[in-house]
Amino acid sequence: MNGEIYSYLYDKILNIGALDIYTQSIYMKKNRPAVKLSVLCKKDDLDKVCTEILKETTTFGVRYKQLNRKVLDRKIIKIKTKFGNISIKVAYYDGRVLKYTPEYEECKVISENFDIPIRKVYDEINYETSKYIKLISRK
Repeated sequence: MNGEIYSYLYDKILNIGALDIYTQSIYMKKNRPAVKLSVLCKKDDLDKVCTEILKETTTFGVRYKQLNRKVLDRKIIKIKTKFGNISIKVAYYDGRVLKYTPEYEECKVISENFDIPIRKVYDEINYETSKYIKLISRK
């Protein structure tokens, strides 16, 4: 299958309800190279996802299995930075902040608009976020 199709397929499958999607390079029988497509979706979306994969790819079948998943509580907060207000995804465990990360798309726009490497954008925003998290944790 043409590799360019995967980008289109990712968007299409995510838009119908998939939670995550990824590909892996693998070897099939007779040592044939292939791409394994893995999709994480809710049980209610399984039929729609399988139908899309069957329609849009060269596969003749879809294997699926039920998995359990544990996720952290999370919320989006806004942090004021020198770049403006930025959305930060904050993850909690037992009511305490465990980790946080700035929203990628916003960092990408900042990187492009200010002509700064995206890694530096992340570093600056993470620094501001760490100060904010320490401040609210004291309360």
